[in-house]
Amino acid sequence: MTHSKPLTPRTTTAFMVQAALSFGISVVAVTYAIAHLPGDAWIRGFLLLGMLYIITSTFTLAKCVRDQQEASAVISRVDQARLERFLAEHDPFKQTVGH
Repeated sequence: MTHSKPLTPRTTTAFMVQAALSFGISVVAVTYAIAHLPGDAWIRGFLLLGMLYIITSTFTLAKCVRDQQEASAVISRVDQARLERFLAEHDPFKQTVGH
């Protein structure tokens, strides 16, 4: 019996760079826009805190989604191992003695 590793999708370096650049540019752009808004400093500060809250919430959501995906992958691997063990132990030609 051969054991093959399940294919896990891997992100490329180019995709990681693109995602990081996109995130960095968006944060800089929104921060710049908030800093140059007309109005009092407390309004800009409130918007800046709101933006920071969105960023931290996004990271938390991404972590939760990743953890859920990893948990389902572990359950899938356990089920696959049980199935492989069952198939390895099963003998279709085994004679059963009936009464």
